[in-house]
Amino acid sequence: MIERVLVAMDDSELSERALRYALDVHRDADVTVLHVAGEPSGMMGAATGIALAEDSEERVRELSEDVFERAGEIASEYGVAVNVETEMGSPASRIVERAAEFDAVVIGTHSGSLADRLLAGNTAKSVFKNAPVPVTVVR
Repeated sequence: MIERVLVAMDDSELSERALRYALDVHRDADVTVLHVAGEPSGMMGAATGIALAEDSEERVRELSEDVFERAGEIASEYGVAVNVETEMGSPASRIVERAAEFDAVVIGTHSGSLADRLLAGNTAKSVFKNAPVPVTVVR
C-alpha cells in the first residue's frame, strides 16, 4: 500500500498536473511536494540569483514560495494539506535521493519548448530510471 508520495514540483503546469494526479490516485497517502532549486552557479538562470545572494538558503526558500502557494491551492481543492520541502542541487539527483523515504514518486514532464523538453524531460527520465521506488511521469 502506498502511504507516502513524493511529488516533484516546479512552476510548470505539468508539475501541477502531477500533484493533481497524486491527490486523485493516492487519496489516503501523505503527500510531500518537493521543489528543487538549481545548484548555485553563475551560468544558469534562477540559480544565478542563488549564487549571488548573501543567504542562499533564504533565496532558495523565496524561489519556492510561488510553487508552494500553488501546491497549497491545489491541495485545498481536494480538502487536504500537503507537506512542502525545498532543496538545492541537481533536481534529478535530489529527487532520486529523497525517493527512498517514500513509497512512490510522481513527476511531471514538459511538452513546451525544446529546451523545456530536453531539460525537464531528462530530469523525469533520470528519476524514472534511478529512483528506488515506483515513479509515475505525468504529461
